[in-house]
Amino acid sequence: MVPSRDTIAACLIVRDEQERLPAALRSLAFCDELIVVDSGSRDRTVEIATHAGARVVEHPWEGFGAQRNIAIDHSTADWILEIDADERLTPELARELLGFLDGPPRDMAIGVLPMREWFLGRLLGPSIKYPRYRTRLFRRGVYRHDEDRAVHEGLWPQGPTWVARADMHHVLADSLWEALSDWWRYARLESSLLPRLQGPAIRVRVIVVRPTAKLAYRVIVDRGWRDGTKGMLRILLDCSADVVVGLRRLRRGGEDSRIPPSRDKHHFGRAEPHRGPVRLVALVQGATDTRRAVAWLVLAREAGADVALVTDRPTEACEPWLFTVPLERMGAFSVLRALDSVEQARPFDALVLNHGRALRTVRRLPQARRGAVRPQRLADEPGVVVSSVTALARPAGPEPAPGVPR
Repeated sequence: MVPSRDTIAACLIVRDEQERLPAALRSLAFCDELIVVDSGSRDRTVEIATHAGARVVEHPWEGFGAQRNIAIDHSTADWILEIDADERLTPELARELLGFLDGPPRDMAIGVLPMREWFLGRLLGPSIKYPRYRTRLFRRGVYRHDEDRAVHEGLWPQGPTWVARADMHHVLADSLWEALSDWWRYARLESSLLPRLQGPAIRVRVIVVRPTAKLAYRVIVDRGWRDGTKGMLRILLDCSADVVVGLRRLRRGGEDSRIPPSRDKHHFGRAEPHRGPVRLVALVQGATDTRRAVAWLVLAREAGADVALVTDRPTEACEPWLFTVPLERMGAFSVLRALDSVEQARPFDALVLNHGRALRTVRRLPQARRGAVRPQRLADEPGVVVSSVTALARPAGPEPAPGVPR
């Protein structure tokens, strides 16, 4: 008998989570399997997971990536959904996932979910870059975690990516004491994974320049001030954690030979190379150009590209597979926020736009936000653009690292 839809397994790695685990498991009631990997809980975590019908695997802690891979290996479902004990799927997201599983596109093996954080009793927005996309859904047997990453063990999409619209909630901290405890724990772990700071220029950049620039970006460009006092506190904790990490690295005596110096270069942000089909992002304004861009992107997708759309008329895009990001206006800050959202879902290779205001706006953006290849023209034939961008953005190189399709 042919199943009516693809199956899905929710995978969690836990330890001493008796307070938050029940709510997470209730939000996953729609899943076909529940896999819980416990690394030595001393409370009722295992009992709670077992009572909820989960398959509990007790395994000593080996690191985030290794524990997540153990959970994957104990599943038999078509798709894996990864979630932590302090996260919950909204009912809207559960329904959306079931709709996706009814007939997922054959060329898609991974999906991202918008994350929204509860912080001190408030649901945050701009201060945490909402929608903050996280890669939590993928076909079993296609992706695995890089076990060498001790902190940032997430997956990086290497092909067409499904983007959910409904939210997943993350209970970040219920009290100020919990927020400060998490802040200190993260700073200690982060600093232990990076080499000692060498040279005055690097020290100033890491301890002063980078946290200051991050604070200004989060408050001004992301408009984090809109979340009020609690949003500003969240931003200050993030930026001050970078300062503490830098100071702790400065105090470390001597160079730790176990930590490669090259790790620092890519530690803050994604170090994964762009792989798989090239991703093109159309940046347009107005109903006419939006309709034209959608038709252009359909042809580009048929030519083998992964595509997305940034527009001030998102309702004009009727293709259900097309990831569409709303644009408030064609201004530098608005475009930066929109492209941040696109980049979180999957790094893009080139922008596609008309000459005029869009081109003038893009020229004012930092080079890192313009794509790996210079902007392309919407007037050009899609197949030609896909071929030329592929030749420029996908030079011959080494085999993909762990965490990419096998």
